[in-house]
Amino acid sequence: MRSQLTDYGLGFNKIPIFHFIKEQVENGVVELYFVNTEYQLADIFTKALCRERIEFLINKLGMRSFTPETLKQLADEADE
Repeated sequence: MRSQLTDYGLGFNKIPIFHFIKEQVENGVVELYFVNTEYQLADIFTKALCRERIEFLINKLGMRSFTPETLKQLADEADE
């Protein structure tokens, strides 16, 4: 987060949310854990990925991929 803010020319110490998060961590309200690159689930929303990687992350997130036909069927069932 620091490097991204620096890239945009913003001083991260001047951003209120940074101080809020830092305070929550220091007070033990929020715990931060290292997550290996292989399990960075947010990558599916932030990066261009190969099909294999997308399928892996979809599975880990518990997401499903629906065909247009399945979506229509689910919408019709919801309308009943």
